[in-house]
Amino acid sequence: MRNGVQLIVYADRFGGDGIARVAELLNGPLDGVFTGVHILPFFTPYDGADAGFDPADHTTVDPRLGTWDDVADLARTHDVMADLIVNHVSDQSHEFQDYLAKGDGSEYAGMFLTRERILPADAPEREIDAVYRPRPGRPFTTFRLGDGATREMWTTFTRHQIDIDVENSQAWDYLMRILDHFATAGLKQVRLDAVGYAIKRRGSSCFMIPETYDFIERLTDEIHRRSMETLVEIHGHYIGQIEIARTVDRVYDFALPPLILHTLHTGSAEALTRWLEFSPRNAITVLDTHDGIGIVDVASGHQSPGLLADEAVDGLVETIHTATNGESRLATGTAASNLDLYQVNSTYLAALGYDENMYLLARMIQFFCPGIPQVYYAGLLAVPNDMELLAQTRVGRNINRPFLSDDQLESALERPVVKRLCRLARLRNTHPAFDGEFSLALPSNDVIELMWLNGEHQANASIAVGRREFSLTLSGSPSPITGWDDLPGSQ
Repeated sequence: MRNGVQLIVYADRFGGDGIARVAELLNGPLDGVFTGVHILPFFTPYDGADAGFDPADHTTVDPRLGTWDDVADLARTHDVMADLIVNHVSDQSHEFQDYLAKGDGSEYAGMFLTRERILPADAPEREIDAVYRPRPGRPFTTFRLGDGATREMWTTFTRHQIDIDVENSQAWDYLMRILDHFATAGLKQVRLDAVGYAIKRRGSSCFMIPETYDFIERLTDEIHRRSMETLVEIHGHYIGQIEIARTVDRVYDFALPPLILHTLHTGSAEALTRWLEFSPRNAITVLDTHDGIGIVDVASGHQSPGLLADEAVDGLVETIHTATNGESRLATGTAASNLDLYQVNSTYLAALGYDENMYLLARMIQFFCPGIPQVYYAGLLAVPNDMELLAQTRVGRNINRPFLSDDQLESALERPVVKRLCRLARLRNTHPAFDGEFSLALPSNDVIELMWLNGEHQANASIAVGRREFSLTLSGSPSPITGWDDLPGSQ
């Protein structure tokens, strides 16, 4: 995978014309801005109960978005990442519908995880309460089989997402078939979605237990065998991120988004600097994604302190709600059918009070931190919170999942904030210093220095987070850059 900025995008919400349109934009007006792209679930159907994360057929491209040939064409010019949705499938999948009709007589019966395989009906309630899950309520849904019998199925996320028994050979073969399609299409990276929930054991949290690490290692071996890399998606205490980073190709730095918000809102870079001293270097860095802004990633847990004190975490959440004029409060927690109670739902620009200078400073910090930067399509275009879509759907995460027409997209690309962000991305992609060694300094509580050195090439960013100013020192530039319109490539 190339050391450059990647795009995160829904193929149906970025001009609306599918994978071929994404390729056209990346090779046209966005040429040089991104070296790779994570296409969010484009499988059949892409518009199910959880925006594609509940595939009925994980081995086909939804024909409304294109074909595997379109994916392969894009992979010839950009590093393409796709999701392997490990933990579950849609209740509308052929396999589960066959199981509902035939019960234990179905050839797919072993693929699906019934409650009784892990927790018998007489298990005490405390064992169910101990199961970690991203939503309120019990992690089971009762279904009626064709013979009239009922069966409780594990449904960690929604009742429409049926957990599979990944330790069963049928489920394992299912996952391998998906990887084969990915490899044939030329994908470079596989994102393991919801893998932390995949292994269940009685008497445990059923989340990132020792057996989960073994499973991830086994799955990673198969991904490597097909010449692809692994990205593990885990929200949780930062110690867990550090542990899993030692065993896989890439992990997300989910602590970075809340820490940068804390830094810019408080004017203190101390907490961010502490994290960057030991954060995983094999990270994918993000500010925004198709999910919310993670809070659990900086909070205390496992009887260990967090990257921010509890009162600072509470203060950050309230600061975001204030910065968005209460918009994020309407989309967060139990307010709007949320799956993830540990995230705040908002665009990143809105979380910074719609201050474009602060937003660009946040991106500069991200791009200069260790790791491969990803930029979500709504963040690329610096869009506001989509309150209309939130009101229509009452799904909190839709506040940051806008459907953008071609006209809206082309208009957004002409905005100064978007042009400046694109210049910053091209700088990150082309300057040779970023292939070197990273170091940082905190000369004062409100100034952070992020430095890259590669032989004679250097790229240093000194960011005064209190004054919200910056100075870039770049080899090849005659003097420090202190204004957005002085970035290389400015008109």
